[in-house]
Amino acid sequence: MSGPLRGSCLCGDIAYELDRLDLPIVHCHCRTCRKAHAAAYASTAGVRREHFRWLRGESQLARFESSPGKLRHFCSRCGSHLVAERTGRPHLILRVATLDTDPGLRPEAHIWTAHDVPWLESDGVCTFPEWQDGR
Repeated sequence: MSGPLRGSCLCGDIAYELDRLDLPIVHCHCRTCRKAHAAAYASTAGVRREHFRWLRGESQLARFESSPGKLRHFCSRCGSHLVAERTGRPHLILRVATLDTDPGLRPEAHIWTAHDVPWLESDGVCTFPEWQDGR
């Protein structure tokens, strides 16, 4: 990787950059990530605060305290979750799917799988590289 990594929200109002990911990419299956992202899991990685910068739209951020001391920051226009933070921790929790550039790393683990629900199991389910015609 050369140069900073860049990311943004869905509508493009908010953009950020970071020097590097400081913690591994993991897929978090906890109940709050599943609900906040309306997905089976959220791909996250830690970024030290000094390695992260908002480029534009910081005033468009909204936040929600999803559990005591944990704030989730998202775009107030399109709803994209961008980062979360825990009070007093040296790093932000980046939502890796909002990166516009490839970090050059791959996920290392699935965490909080104890929170999985049976209907999320995908073994044996048909897969398609794109959306099926006629659906």
